Amino acid sequence: MVILVNENDETIGYMSKLEAHQKGVLHRAFSVLIFNSQRQLLLQQRAIGKYHTPGKWTNTCCSHPYQDETPEEAAHRRLKEEMGIDAELKFLFKFQYKAPFDNELTEHEIDHVFIGFTDDLPSINKDEVNDFKYMYLNDIREDIVRNPDGYTAWFKIIIEGYHEYIERQLV
Repeated sequence: MVILVNENDETIGYMSKLEAHQKGVLHRAFSVLIFNSQRQLLLQQRAIGKYHTPGKWTNTCCSHPYQDETPEEAAHRRLKEEMGIDAELKFLFKFQYKAPFDNELTEHEIDHVFIGFTDDLPSINKDEVNDFKYMYLNDIREDIVRNPDGYTAWFKIIIEGYHEYIERQLV
């Protein structure tokens, strides 16, 4: 189940994740950006078996909070489940977006973005993550220009729209 929200990010109900994506209903999500001491972002390649955006590169971790979780609690849970790591997290910002996919599903989310730092190496859950790599933000931005279809919609919004703000968090 995902948490349905209004434009002010206030809970208005619940719906199955698949149904919310089929109907394009606004719901709450989160994205986590984990950097190492070299200021490189840990990226994950989504598992090939995912029902949307399989095999695309994205931020370290992303998902939806459970009904009884805050976005930060959910972020810690999913970091452990997907990447086998955890870190102290700081809330950065939230944004709303709507992105239709080729398979007639639509992400329509208010995405809460968190940042954290660790040099711990991931131990990925292959059901969720196909691969991982570390990249500098400028290299990511350049690769998105060259290969826009290789990245998830929400990650491109985060990198293209908020890269300067994120870079200021790295000093």
